[in-house]
Amino acid sequence: MSVEREPHRAIVTGSDSGIGRATAVALAAAGHDVAVTWHTDREGAEQTAAEVRTHGARAVVAQLDVTDIPACGDVIDAIIDELGGLDVFVNNSGIGTHTPFLDLSLDEWNRVFDTDLTGAFVCLQRAARAMVAAGRGGRLIAVTSVHAHQPMVGYSAYDAAKHGLSGLMKNLALELGSHGISAVSVAPGEIKVSKSDPTDTDPKQIDRPGIPLGRPGDAREVAALIAFLASPEAAYISGTTLVIDGGMLQMGPQAGAAINAHDWRTV
Repeated sequence: MSVEREPHRAIVTGSDSGIGRATAVALAAAGHDVAVTWHTDREGAEQTAAEVRTHGARAVVAQLDVTDIPACGDVIDAIIDELGGLDVFVNNSGIGTHTPFLDLSLDEWNRVFDTDLTGAFVCLQRAARAMVAAGRGGRLIAVTSVHAHQPMVGYSAYDAAKHGLSGLMKNLALELGSHGISAVSVAPGEIKVSKSDPTDTDPKQIDRPGIPLGRPGDAREVAALIAFLASPEAAYISGTTLVIDGGMLQMGPQAGAAINAHDWRTV
């Protein structure tokens, strides 16, 4: 069993905006150097990196297309080399779809799975291999979704991919625990973010009657949870999912009893 030391080098995929940006900044505030990745929004990634640097942390910026398989793994390897090692890997890149199952094309299905599951597998594997080779342990954290637990009409590809990613993380906990590597999923519910700035909308001002806490979540709330999972205090948490959804998943019977029309059945 490797002796764990405080993590200080992190990669956050899809950190040009939203939860990814908030997470990169939270990790920097906690003392990590952070690699920021982007797919199409380089300007957003540079803005994230600038925020990271305000905390005295080093920021590395790299383009990453997780659907470019297996080349996306080579990008992760290169980022790790530039950082000088890796202690925390946050798999945040993801896309969704809002297409009824009967209308869903194979191309759309494959695009979601390549992004949310197959690309995640490749990147997580490269990160894990680097951690095992270094012998210092590490943290693998995947941003999944409440959709990894409960489905929603029109989200069949997304639901299936997130279920798969959640299952993969549980397996990683089993296989990598002897190397001092933990694997945890974070499952957000509705999180209010702006593409340009995850902090410019106050979710407390938005009414959501169907969520027990009555509002969407804030990207910074998810980021704070991820930063905790990357901390020494969370060293014994592995193989599980932490849901951050304001109580949304508990609304099944309650919501079912309150619905009085069949419009929920269609997208």
